[in-house]
Amino acid sequence: MRSVTATLAAPVSKARQAFLRDVLEGLQSQPKRLQSKYFYDAAGDALFQQIMHCPEYYLTRCEMEILETQSAAIVSAIRAVASQADLVELGAGDASKSIHLLREWMRAGIGNRYYPIDISGNIIRHLQDTLPEQIPGLDVQGLNGEYMEMLARSGQTPGRARVVMFMGSSIGNFTPEEAMGFLSEVRRQLRPGDFLLIGFDLQKNPRLILDAYNDRQGFTRDFNLNLLTRINRELDADFQRHHFLHYPTYDPSTGACKSFLVSLRDQAVHIGGSIIRFRKDEPIYMEISQKYTPDGIREMASSCGFAPVKNFTDDKNWFVDALWQAR
Repeated sequence: MRSVTATLAAPVSKARQAFLRDVLEGLQSQPKRLQSKYFYDAAGDALFQQIMHCPEYYLTRCEMEILETQSAAIVSAIRAVASQADLVELGAGDASKSIHLLREWMRAGIGNRYYPIDISGNIIRHLQDTLPEQIPGLDVQGLNGEYMEMLARSGQTPGRARVVMFMGSSIGNFTPEEAMGFLSEVRRQLRPGDFLLIGFDLQKNPRLILDAYNDRQGFTRDFNLNLLTRINRELDADFQRHHFLHYPTYDPSTGACKSFLVSLRDQAVHIGGSIIRFRKDEPIYMEISQKYTPDGIREMASSCGFAPVKNFTDDKNWFVDALWQAR
């Protein structure tokens, strides 16, 4: 029994150590920063669901439109090259958009294996419980962990292509330079002929973009502040949320939309035995949501070892799901 307990406890301890290391490293750097991948505990998952349904957050509606109306065309473009393939999704979320593609996938008979990858164990359990009921015959093999490690674990079935999905403009959570490095690493995990289906939010009216990250109901504010609550709970910290201001910005010349938490006073926060001091008006850089141009998307594909196949856009041309093939 002790060996079972130790086995179960070890991953939790390792995850906590990594969380603590990343938080302290970020808050001891200049400027201070936190990693957006830690937004997604159970409360963060729920808040992000609310964000996706608020009026200002157009991204979900645009990509939902694409997948509701063009999934058959996406599957047809893939099937023209690969008769059989496995689907792998990085950051699967609740699969409320991907389910349209999964249904077309099954109808076309191109494959039945789906590997959803997510850092949230809650999400993976939900998908494994619900998707097989909604799509009979779908083989859901959920993978809980970091993208690259889990992508490697998803494996490559002999004679079958892999189609990696990275939807929801998640690539926007990287700076353009970081995105190039990430996509180059994805390419190294793939064989020539495999596919990447990736969502990009396009540059548009700056007010539309800024409002999407500063909704009137305060869901995005609470989503950012919830990370402080998670750090308090999991790392024995004592952040006072009301001592921080949520502050989003958008630069239309670079396409960078960034979110910060700004300290409203001089203060000291205790985290896992360390003390982090904040000056009044000092920001914590929380996340970036990079916006792209069509030319920038094509250049990124080529630079990272992919050939653009086809772009699928919504009616307003605000968002694109780009299908690339590994060269």
